[in-house]
Amino acid sequence: MIKLHHLNNSRSQRILWLLEELGVPYEIAKYQRMSPIPLAPPELKNVHPLGKSPVIEDNGRTIAESGAIVEYLIDTYGKGRLKPGPGSADYWKYVEWMHFAEGSAMLPLLLALYASMLGDAAAPLKPRIDSEIANHLLYMDGALGRNDFFVGNSLSGVDIMLIFVCEAAGRRLEPYRNLMRYRDAIHARPAYRAALEKGGPYQLMSR
Repeated sequence: MIKLHHLNNSRSQRILWLLEELGVPYEIAKYQRMSPIPLAPPELKNVHPLGKSPVIEDNGRTIAESGAIVEYLIDTYGKGRLKPGPGSADYWKYVEWMHFAEGSAMLPLLLALYASMLGDAAAPLKPRIDSEIANHLLYMDGALGRNDFFVGNSLSGVDIMLIFVCEAAGRRLEPYRNLMRYRDAIHARPAYRAALEKGGPYQLMSR
């Protein structure tokens, strides 16, 4: 059975959602962030050398990095769902968005989080960080348009990855009507709601 090492308020929430969408059996090992600085607890080092979450264990494999986990779960348990077939019109669009989620979109959002901890010391960086976040959100909003999903006409691994970007943006998302509509529709999905119940409080949603 799949075992998910789940850290509260982290990217592992997207893996819980994916598991619920796939309808496969799994178990959860829960970890809580420390305080006052919300770092992952040292126990995660016993699971993977990076000491981060998500990590899954399945069939003798230990896999870290949420993008890699999404790819593994879809390829192993998706039965042709949640990913365009190689050679299809949407395949490379899918690959591009999968890399965009962590390769481009999350970096300035993380920088904004760290800058907020530094206060006035980070003031010179703030305009550049803010402009990069706005650039990425505008790009996503335009690409989504009136569509319900980022690739094709149904849910895919791209949506599993990009919802975390929308949630991490918090109130910055409000000017982008397409993304707001998209976020709210994703949050209303039964599998998403079931993942929240199993994963515990997810305060990232209300940032």
